[in-house]
Amino acid sequence: MIHDRAQGAPEPPVTDERGVDARYKDASGQERTVAEATIELLRQRIGRPPDEGRPSSLVTRPGRRVHVGRAQVVLEDGGELTVDGVLPDELPLGYHTLRPDTGPERRLVVSPGRCHLPSGWRAWGWAAQLYAARSCASWGIGDLADLGRLARWSADALGAGFVLVNPLHAVAPTLPQQASPYFPSSRRFRNPLYLSVEDVPGAADVGTDLDRLAAEGRALNEQRRIDRDAVWRLKLTALEAIWERTRPDAAFERWCQRQGAALDEFATWCVLAEHFGPSWRSWPSEFRDPDDPAVERFRREHHDRVRFHCWLQWLTDTQLVAAASGLAIIQDLPIGVDPDGADAWAWQHLLADGISIGSPPDEFNSQGQDWGLPPFVPWKLADAGYQPFVDTIRATIAAAGGLRVDHVMGLFRLWWVPVGAKPSDGAYVRYPSDDLLDIVALESHRAGALVVGEDLGTVEAGVRETMAERGMLSYRLLWFEPDDPAVWPELAMAAVTTHDLPTVAGLRDGSDLDEQRRIGLDPNEESTAAIRTRLVASGAIDGGDDPVVAILGAHRRLARAPSVLLSATLDDAVAERARPNIPGADGKRPNWSLALPVVLDELEGHPLPRQVAAILAEGVAPRTTTGPHDATPLPATNPETA
Repeated sequence: MIHDRAQGAPEPPVTDERGVDARYKDASGQERTVAEATIELLRQRIGRPPDEGRPSSLVTRPGRRVHVGRAQVVLEDGGELTVDGVLPDELPLGYHTLRPDTGPERRLVVSPGRCHLPSGWRAWGWAAQLYAARSCASWGIGDLADLGRLARWSADALGAGFVLVNPLHAVAPTLPQQASPYFPSSRRFRNPLYLSVEDVPGAADVGTDLDRLAAEGRALNEQRRIDRDAVWRLKLTALEAIWERTRPDAAFERWCQRQGAALDEFATWCVLAEHFGPSWRSWPSEFRDPDDPAVERFRREHHDRVRFHCWLQWLTDTQLVAAASGLAIIQDLPIGVDPDGADAWAWQHLLADGISIGSPPDEFNSQGQDWGLPPFVPWKLADAGYQPFVDTIRATIAAAGGLRVDHVMGLFRLWWVPVGAKPSDGAYVRYPSDDLLDIVALESHRAGALVVGEDLGTVEAGVRETMAERGMLSYRLLWFEPDDPAVWPELAMAAVTTHDLPTVAGLRDGSDLDEQRRIGLDPNEESTAAIRTRLVASGAIDGGDDPVVAILGAHRRLARAPSVLLSATLDDAVAERARPNIPGADGKRPNWSLALPVVLDELEGHPLPRQVAAILAEGVAPRTTTGPHDATPLPATNPETA
């Protein structure tokens, strides 16, 4: 239970030694105190580090005076340095190992401290839900070939500099398919549902069977609601047929070697899920621990099927690289993973048992939110050398020109909710934000990719200042910002709306509110009306009947922002009224399952996208010819070898 602190009560420490905050400020700025029972429960879930007070990982930057005593530093490239006292200034960036003369060895991370950000570069681009961006060639869902087509058209015909896509992470290879891109089974691997089957090497050898499957897949384009289950049945059948007739070449073998044991582990989880269901917690007990000898026996017994799932990952990686070859693709990183999924299975000993993350009550969610995602225990993550976090960031940023970190405040603190409790009965738990931000900066530097932090909603004081110091872009929305976009920060991605908020057309004519009422939600009509009134008064949208006029007006207003990136949704570019997702409406409407009302073939000839593009292109002019990939990245060596 959360309550106001009684007058005259002594002030407890804000954060205890295990990172639990006893107090916090709610969305209205009022200070709240967390119940002692909640604090004690979270402390139990966090536990006590075995060597409390001794950092298990050391994250630093070149030039910092860090006293380590006498030690050997084993560099990432295999070289060694002897240190006596202070770490040398010339330590290379990367993941190293510190071996002191006395005491256990530690992971040593040397970061540039700032994310990659090309000097003087500005760009506009689309925010796209890839599943919704279908072409006539699609099998019922937008795929990686469609992403490549969208990127090429946007760059060549419209002068765009990037495409921001929804998370493309893996879900369980079972039915029903998970629709939400923000509830992945793994953030280290990708969803083969996005494969363009006919572009897979060896597809032509399947012959008429593939033609039949392709025809059935394209027939799914006739319905606007995306049927992921039907798509997966067809694509899996086709991919299995290709696998039976062909075998990957040496490029596949080299790629698998670079992925290391994590790929085999994930592919084994996929096969186990096919046998026993998508929830590892309900499997036979001997398979619930990836280190159990029974799992290795299962892997050997199902070697070909495990290889098949490795092959699917290779194909998705190859097709994503091809799609991103002509334009910066900014990939989205969800805040967590499915508790029954592959990453939770692999890292179960690092996650807080009986806890999920969410958010406290605010003006849009009076009861708070529980997202059903398990959090890492902060000290356990550090004790693992931050390897799960490194793997997650590196995998998501791969083949990308940028990374968008969903709910970036989670790098500072997360709202922990005990399972079975109301979201309001949670508390904030602190994370080692300096270390996590330094790792993001290192991976950004190596990939030559910029980073956007989604900092919408209740943002703790100091977070945005810290982001700016580290070259991480903020996220500013016309819907939320009361000020003229002309005074918005330069270090930002500026947009009108997001996938979780009304489209321009849906806000302007009230159809978004109508839909929420129709499905039984209790929308915040007062706040929505205030947003609309403010935007009409500023001239951003008008009160007329033509949604196109409002859409162009909103983007003219947005184009005043001096921000590094200007973003427009494809939904607004086709005057769509329905947004991709209404939080809290799963099962009541087709969240994450509405295709755009026009296919890409028609979009390319549609006047509205070109008008929006022209407005934003003028907003970012003059542009340089450089892009986010022009910096020379460091070699992405495997930190597991350090």
